[in-house]
Amino acid sequence: MPSSKVWSGSISFGLVNVPVGLYSATEDKSVHFHRYHEEDGGRIRQKRVCEVDGEELATEDIARGYELPDGDTVVMTDADFEGLPVPTLKAITVEAFVPEEQIDPIMFSSSYYLVPDKAGARAYALLRDAIEKAGKTALVKIAIRERERLAAIRVREEILVLETMYWPDEIRPAVDIPESDPKRDEVAAAQALIDQMTVDFDPEQYTDHYREALLEAIEAKAKGREVITPPAPKDDEGGAKVLDLMAALKASVEQAKKTREEPPAEPKKRAPAHPKGEKKAAKSAKPAKTAKTAKSAARKSA
Repeated sequence: MPSSKVWSGSISFGLVNVPVGLYSATEDKSVHFHRYHEEDGGRIRQKRVCEVDGEELATEDIARGYELPDGDTVVMTDADFEGLPVPTLKAITVEAFVPEEQIDPIMFSSSYYLVPDKAGARAYALLRDAIEKAGKTALVKIAIRERERLAAIRVREEILVLETMYWPDEIRPAVDIPESDPKRDEVAAAQALIDQMTVDFDPEQYTDHYREALLEAIEAKAKGREVITPPAPKDDEGGAKVLDLMAALKASVEQAKKTREEPPAEPKKRAPAHPKGEKKAAKSAKPAKTAKTAKSAARKSA
């Protein structure tokens, strides 16, 4: 299993209980950075300090509190949370079965795999096959990390997937936009462009180019190479021009036709390292521990 279990309990389906574990179905592959002092490379640390006595606190000494409108605080302990009368703490309760298309995708939050225990494999398969044949989505409630959530259970590649959802009052109303009435021929041209760009969805065709470029830049700097940045396109002189929608749409349709007829282009190779920047880049890529060692040496000599 690619991730650790985040919840365990059972799915309550009528008089049938299906023991399951909940595993995260997605992962964040963003590039994460630590914070360092730019001058000497020292790592920046955050401390938990009490604003009353100024003492640094350990995790076990920290409680959670809720501030009341009058400014007073109600402190909640672990025992308070464990004693809540919430039936969904250890059970996923099926509220109803609904057509999937009736759930607005804006309500979906996070995705999890529901994996059965060995003892519940048969009941799990029964629920999975019944949901798939009915063409419905199970609307359920579940408590994860001390919060009850609305969720949907559907079938994906022979496994039950639970999608946590926002409550209706957590969806913000749409913002107002300026009113406009496109012309009929403009709508027809836009539909023609959509037709030209319509393909079967293949997620493998899409990659995070920003993340790839960022990792390349980090690797180049670590090896003492200069990162070559392509020049930005120049803005048109004379300020912004009024957009001719029809001309732009027609040109877009023709461009889409050419793009579909042309074979996919070979990926471009990065420019070779700039020899003049090697020394400077290598200097800036100095490991943080070297700076810390220099600090220690300075203290000893003092």
